[in-house]
Order: sequence, then structure tokens, then C-alpha cells
Amino acid sequence: MNNVKIIDHPLVQHKISLLRDKTTGSKEFRELVSETAMLMCYEATRDLPLKEVEVATPMGVARTKIISGRKMAFIPILRAGQGMADGVIALVPAAKIGHVGTFRDPETHVPTLYYCKLPDDINERDAVILDPMIATGASLCVAIDELKKRKAKSIKCMCIIASPEGIEEVTQKHPDIEIYCGAIDDRLDENKYIIPGLGDAGDRMYGTK
Repeated sequence: MNNVKIIDHPLVQHKISLLRDKTTGSKEFRELVSETAMLMCYEATRDLPLKEVEVATPMGVARTKIISGRKMAFIPILRAGQGMADGVIALVPAAKIGHVGTFRDPETHVPTLYYCKLPDDINERDAVILDPMIATGASLCVAIDELKKRKAKSIKCMCIIASPEGIEEVTQKHPDIEIYCGAIDDRLDENKYIIPGLGDAGDRMYGTK
């Protein structure tokens, strides 16, 4: 799976271990999700183009590099994906934010799109979808479909933990999409939760059940 990038940086892996711990409280969990997203964003933006400019320093003129005209959008999948937004925006403050909301039927596990608000100029932007967990992959596929309908310039996905089943679902339906992932776990259980995973990311983030 050449389009799946596992981010094995020690800081990312350390924070994922803390996220998995069932004793980690909501406040720390939210902070860890944001911090992990920020670290993962370094890798997801590694291919941003640069151009050379001249900058006046206190000691003279330096020829240095800045990002060259690339416009980005981050698209969290509600609700858990919102927890990743602050971390990535801290790195790319000029990016715009869109939102995709899906609801998973508790019996069929099929997602329903209930909300989609994207930047008006999404066709001019490189979009990065944010979702802490790829379980079945169905919600992520819905979000990708919406971005493709609106003709996003390019699409990537960032998740913290994924299941093999979810990765297979997304890569089969959207083989052109790059996925940046912190860990791929063992499997899904009968309720479509990732095992060993970290539980329900949204519930742990916001203190709900």
C-alpha cells in the first residue's frame, strides 16, 4: 500500500500510547490529539513547494525559502476530527477549515452524511481530511466523495489509528488518496470498533458516552 504512510516518529508513537491508556482523562486526551495531529502534519505537508526569496536580517540579506503559493484546507470529520484541527492550524494558520458530518447507524454501521460545509474555493486548495480513527473507512469515503464532487485540487487523509479493514476499504475505493496514519491495529470487533484501539475518540475527547 504505497499510498499509506505510517508515521513512526518516536514522539508520535509516544503520544499514541498515552491516548490508548484508559486512565487518560478528557482534558489530556484532547491535548494529546491536538499535539499528535500537529506532529503528523509535518509529514503530511512534506511535499509543499518552496521558492527562494531574499530576507533582510539584522546582519545582512539572506537568501532563504518560503512556501510557494500553495493554498490548503483542513477538513475535520465531525465530531472527533475537530480535535485535530487546532494542532494543524497552529502549523498552517493561513489554511481554511471545512467540516463534514456523518452519523453511523448503530445497527448497520452505515454512515449517513448530515452536514458538509467546505470553503468556496476548495477547487483551488489542497485538502487534508482529519479523523482520529479509520474504523470501517466508510465515513472517510463519504468525506472523500464530497471533496471530489467539489473538485478539490488534491486530497490527503490524516488519522491517528486505523484498522486493516478500514484501510482496505479506503484504498480500494480511492486508490489515488494518500493516507497518513500513526498506527494500524489488529482488527475490528463485531461492533466495528478498532481492537485494541483507544475506545471512542469522540466520547473520550468530550467526556460523553
